[in-house]
Amino acid sequence: MLRTISISNYALISDLHIEFQPGFSVITGETGAGKSIILGALGLVMGQRADSKAITQGEQKCVIEADFDISDYPLQDFFTENDLDYNPQHCIIRRELTASGKSRSFVNDTPIALNKLKELAAQLIDIHSQHENLLLNSDKFQLNVVDTVARNAELRTGYKTAFLEYRHTCKQLETLRETAAAQRADADYINFQYQQLADAKLQAGELAELEQEMGRLTHAEEIRTEAGNCFSWIDDENGINDRLKSCIAAMRKISRFLPGQESLEERLESVHIELKDIAGEIGDIAERTEYDPQRQQIVAERMDLLNSLLQKHRLQTEEELIALQNDLAQKMQRMDSFDEEIAELEKRQAACLKTLQEKADLLTKSRKAVKNEIEQLITTQLTTLGIPHPQLQIAITPLPDYTENGKDDLQFLFAANKNQTPRNVAEIASGGEISRVMLCIKSMLTHSQALPTIIFDEIDTGISGEIADSMGNIMQKMAGNMQVISITHLPQISAKGTCHYKVYKTDRNERTETHIKQLDYDERIREIAQMMSGSDITQAAIENARHLLHTNGIDR
Repeated sequence: MLRTISISNYALISDLHIEFQPGFSVITGETGAGKSIILGALGLVMGQRADSKAITQGEQKCVIEADFDISDYPLQDFFTENDLDYNPQHCIIRRELTASGKSRSFVNDTPIALNKLKELAAQLIDIHSQHENLLLNSDKFQLNVVDTVARNAELRTGYKTAFLEYRHTCKQLETLRETAAAQRADADYINFQYQQLADAKLQAGELAELEQEMGRLTHAEEIRTEAGNCFSWIDDENGINDRLKSCIAAMRKISRFLPGQESLEERLESVHIELKDIAGEIGDIAERTEYDPQRQQIVAERMDLLNSLLQKHRLQTEEELIALQNDLAQKMQRMDSFDEEIAELEKRQAACLKTLQEKADLLTKSRKAVKNEIEQLITTQLTTLGIPHPQLQIAITPLPDYTENGKDDLQFLFAANKNQTPRNVAEIASGGEISRVMLCIKSMLTHSQALPTIIFDEIDTGISGEIADSMGNIMQKMAGNMQVISITHLPQISAKGTCHYKVYKTDRNERTETHIKQLDYDERIREIAQMMSGSDITQAAIENARHLLHTNGIDR
């Protein structure tokens, strides 16, 4: 329920505060008094687009604040999910707009994104205007009306889950088939690439070893010559070893004359033995190194093969080539299992389709079960609203494929006269007829769907007399389940409100300002009398106004 709304520096409103009551309230006022301005401010609280031009001229900031009682509505999860303070008796929404164009939104003093504000506001208030009658042209709206009356929320949730699962499975199957087709088209090439790598018998680190071997083979003569020279210098006659033996003999002769220097002879002996080992190893190198053009060619061809494979696949190492070979092997193995995977997915798709069909059938059955009830309820109310022979039919036909809302094509067909064939309501109904159908729908939905507040914005335009009285009765009945506010120009509807507010303008300090006040009993009589007789209020009009209020159970 909307408790209060406060507006400052918005259009013609400098400072305005309204307290609303439960039940049925009416708002009246002359054309241009500012009723639409108040609705515009309320629209900002509901998350509509802000325009800095709406700020009162000369002011830098406007603020609109609305206080709602949401204790009867299951909204606590929304507040928890969005990190908002939850106060069910006072849910305060504030919208601030600056002259620079900046806009900020708050719920219980916590900033909130505009899309989240819209989501919350949609559950707090419903403004029904002539413009909203266009909703009746929407197939989705018509479908939602039927589902709301049928209380299909749980069925639709189950169906949507099945629909998404079926669509996901179809997408998986489509992707798998495309992948299989593409890989089968490339099967020969994949097989060729794999076989080329497999024939190469790749080994990690082989190329580095081959490069070292190629170095030895290329410089074989140089290695053999230099190694032979080294051997000769060490071990030939008059070589290093011969001279070292002479040194050892000389040191042996003089060592007895050099106390403490015996170790020199031992060290020379050690060097002699080490040089003999070195000479042996160098000699072995010289003997086993020989020029082998055949082996050199084999190594060169192997290196060329490995380098060409690396270049072809744009890789750096044999390890990467081995990884590619393994990947190609997996692709070849998977090609053999594609048929099995596709068959498995087709079984899953069939199972999902069966589940989807069952849930779609339940939705269709539920919708058809309430079809006659909706037709009768709306038709009965339309007769009280000045359409003596209305025909309303809900046509439910199967769609060729499943949609996120089921497999039903649902249309409201309407005819205002006996001799007319019902057709799509958007094609045949006049603006006034659509307005009355929408009122009947809103009235019907109040028994199936809880809305904290509904505001009717001059939907009674173009009607009068008994029809206006019937329309007021419908609104009054709706107010038994929810808070209803009607902006009206009709005395018949004004007299049915539990509370009556008047919007008016004043001129002050060279400025025109909009105000609103709650009327007491005597003020209501004069307001309703003026609506009946115009600016010259007659005694008869006053008596008629008093009688009209009395008839609706409202006395001093």
